[in-house]
Amino acid sequence: MRTFSLAFASVAMSLLAGCGSAKPEPITNTAGPVPTVAPPVDKGPPPVEVSLESVGLDGAALDKSVNACTDFYQFACGGWLKSTEIPSDEANWVRSFSEIDKRNELALKSILEDAGKAKNPDPTTKKIGDYYAACMDEASVDAAGITPIKPLVDRARKVASAKDVTTLVSDLHGKGIFPLFWISGEQDPGDATRVIATLDQGGLGLPDRDYYTKDDDDSKKLRADYVAHVERMLKLAGLAEADAKKAAANVLALETDIAKVSKTRVERRDPKGIYNMVSRADLAKKAPAFPWDAYFKALGISDVKQANLTSIPFFEGIDKLLGSVKADVWQSYLTWMIVRASADELSKPFVDEAFAFRARLFGLKEQKPRWKRCVDATDHALGELVAQPFVASHFAGDSKRAAEQMVQEISKAFGVRVRSLDWMDDKTKERALAKLSSMAYLIGYPAKWRSYDFEVDRKSYGKNAMAAGTFEQKRRLAKIGKPVDREEWQMSPPMVNAYYDPQKNHMVFPAGILQPPFYDVKAAIQVNLGGMGMVVGHELTHGFDDEGSQYAGNGNLENWWEPSVGELFKKKTTCVEEQYSKYEPLPGVKLNGKLTLGENIADLGGLRLAFMAYREMRKGAANMTVAGGFTEDQQFFLAHAQAWCAKSRDEYARLHAKTNTHSAPRFRVNGPLVNTPEFAQAFSCAEGTPMHPAKVCSVW
Repeated sequence: MRTFSLAFASVAMSLLAGCGSAKPEPITNTAGPVPTVAPPVDKGPPPVEVSLESVGLDGAALDKSVNACTDFYQFACGGWLKSTEIPSDEANWVRSFSEIDKRNELALKSILEDAGKAKNPDPTTKKIGDYYAACMDEASVDAAGITPIKPLVDRARKVASAKDVTTLVSDLHGKGIFPLFWISGEQDPGDATRVIATLDQGGLGLPDRDYYTKDDDDSKKLRADYVAHVERMLKLAGLAEADAKKAAANVLALETDIAKVSKTRVERRDPKGIYNMVSRADLAKKAPAFPWDAYFKALGISDVKQANLTSIPFFEGIDKLLGSVKADVWQSYLTWMIVRASADELSKPFVDEAFAFRARLFGLKEQKPRWKRCVDATDHALGELVAQPFVASHFAGDSKRAAEQMVQEISKAFGVRVRSLDWMDDKTKERALAKLSSMAYLIGYPAKWRSYDFEVDRKSYGKNAMAAGTFEQKRRLAKIGKPVDREEWQMSPPMVNAYYDPQKNHMVFPAGILQPPFYDVKAAIQVNLGGMGMVVGHELTHGFDDEGSQYAGNGNLENWWEPSVGELFKKKTTCVEEQYSKYEPLPGVKLNGKLTLGENIADLGGLRLAFMAYREMRKGAANMTVAGGFTEDQQFFLAHAQAWCAKSRDEYARLHAKTNTHSAPRFRVNGPLVNTPEFAQAFSCAEGTPMHPAKVCSVW
């Protein structure tokens, strides 16, 4: 049973991971003068000439047949793109993230296999070893069939009234299965010191509500394929062919009604729009058909006095559905929700059918081998237990110290940048700097490891998955009413990612990402700053993007901008929105500039800050290094680009453009660079060339 971070809970902005009105012209060079950060001057011997590989770059990745001022991404990555094939079990492949993840995956496999074989293991080793071993015991999983979820399926198929529906929904929510909506304990945006109950929209089987509401041919075809998939899954769950066919149609009809009252992804990027505190009495008035008292009691949180609804119209809409949808439709929908959430932990027919639909969505050619799926499942269920041996054997102290130094230098650069801005008044600058000074950073792994208080049965993977989902949901809900733990992590330390949380006002850099090519103790400063430094700058800038900028340094959702400055900021972000809305990852498929705005601002700010920090760290160096004919400034920009060399299957690229808040990798390289004067200077790009347009966007 997989439980996932709630969409509303992810105020954290991660490094990875989803028009038509008249808009003002892009702002041109209005960010104020770029702070003077002089390149280090070599007063000694001539520059030292070395190979690209010796500084941490990949000469074979280059395509020198392309002009760097025409398409820098192709220039830096063209050789890699030509020689790299996407593995058959992957939807995309990124030179940095995917290669590191592959190494980490193998390391975890070794750790978990050893744990499973250990004699007289300690409790941590035994738990992770048993969980992994149970997952790998495919014969036992297949023999169990649908047994792990059969009692829930039987209940779903007997639902006869609205009361039956809400009772089962309550029980499923307690197990980490979320039909209709989600519930969790999350920070209060209005008072970041406390944890509150938060209720969020959910209950859909397709990746986005727009897939239900749009009438283009692609959406219609996907819906038809989805209904056929649901039908096959329900037949596996025991429904007769005719019943499964009717049930699948019921599922699509009800999910379409849920989609119609759901907010769009762009609407959900408005922090104020998803913050609606209501009392228990108001909740009962807005959604009277749902027995909230019984619901909260079933979840063990009877004393909850208020909750945040991320969308009041959504819960009003769900309430109407409870009174109008027939019992047989609810039976179909709830059965599907249970099977869908559990399919990967069941026997091979369920696993294969779940994969078949993922392959349809992402263009996958082959299922991942079982060991990879079991590594992922164990890390998902017991992340901070699995992390302990991983950190002990694969996270050197050099990486932690380097990350700390980068954070300090990049924070310093942001302070310099803020003080230089001619569009920001002194009061707003003071508040921005105060937020910066209170920003914390967590590197490598948590100061205190999380405990996992549930039993693991080496003979039953399905049982373990259910126990893990139940435990995680109980853990989340137990936080309600308690002080916020600012040291809590939202990612497993082996993960190749990073994030910023505006309510905790901290950046988190897991051990998993602090590896080559993002960071290498043997690489040159300019290369490390172009890779990992940009990541640090990206996360820091999230504190000041269009969403993060709405939170004060104490984590509260409050306006700290002077009105006139706030309007200037919005104009600058509009420029970025317009720029990225023109990019096409596939012919005819454009990026959504509104959806990706925060990540694009973070990319632009992160690159600028990392460049300033690199220059500062190299100031006064005795010698400049020329690598493969490239200056240190050029090496910095190459390192940035080569971290994002990526190939994607068309299906994945299309889905990514519609649903992901991050732009496609090509535009995470070229997009920020066209707005970076130092890049044009480094590669002598004449104004008017594609990489040095006359009009640029500048926020931070």
